[in-house]
Amino acid sequence: MSNTTLNIVSICGSLRKASWNRILMEALPKLAPESMSITEAPPFRDFPLYDADLQNASGFPKEVKALADAIRAANGVIIVTPEYNFSIPGALKNAIDWVSRIENQPFAGKPVALQSAAPGPVGGARMQYDLRRSMVFLDALTLNKPEIFIGYCADRLDAETRTISDDQTPDSSRNNSRLSLISFRRMDRDDTGLKKDSLATALRHNEERYKSRIGVETAKKKDLPPLLT
Repeated sequence: MSNTTLNIVSICGSLRKASWNRILMEALPKLAPESMSITEAPPFRDFPLYDADLQNASGFPKEVKALADAIRAANGVIIVTPEYNFSIPGALKNAIDWVSRIENQPFAGKPVALQSAAPGPVGGARMQYDLRRSMVFLDALTLNKPEIFIGYCADRLDAETRTISDDQTPDSSRNNSRLSLISFRRMDRDDTGLKKDSLATALRHNEERYKSRIGVETAKKKDLPPLLT
């Protein structure tokens, strides 16, 4: 394992300042291994609704470019988000849609970890499965286990200290979150079987097939389906 510090950006899927998921996200740096630094990514609050006409007319808003650049520069991404209507919050999905349209979109080949908190017993699990599907399409390397679903979060997160407040037993939210970060750190190992050269080759092949606007013509030549909007 590399001894260098991993620079991780965190993204909160809720816009609410007092969000339980923001509290969870802000608690993570104190739980991270010494070789991991976690900072919040640029906000997506001011992103317009994704519109291909707007993109074609004006290009990408500076806020979209800032988020994409932060993701691309980081060693990994942690998304901490609530569940809205059994799925991904609209503002977060809109942000993902925007950055995914940028050439050489930043999630490709990027380690991504998911965490969620909710007042109910399931802890946002249904949202995570939808978000995992989006990450699959974007060629992200999503951490599989441990899965972090913090149910009954009002009993496990402290709104005043903005920390995880449940006990430190093996099954506690605090311990599971720490284990998740340790597992995320291990994704930097050279023996994961994801050789950098073979991964890069696969990503270049995928980019050739679906390369933004000119990918339509490339797809026609190779009898491949075009990228649809």
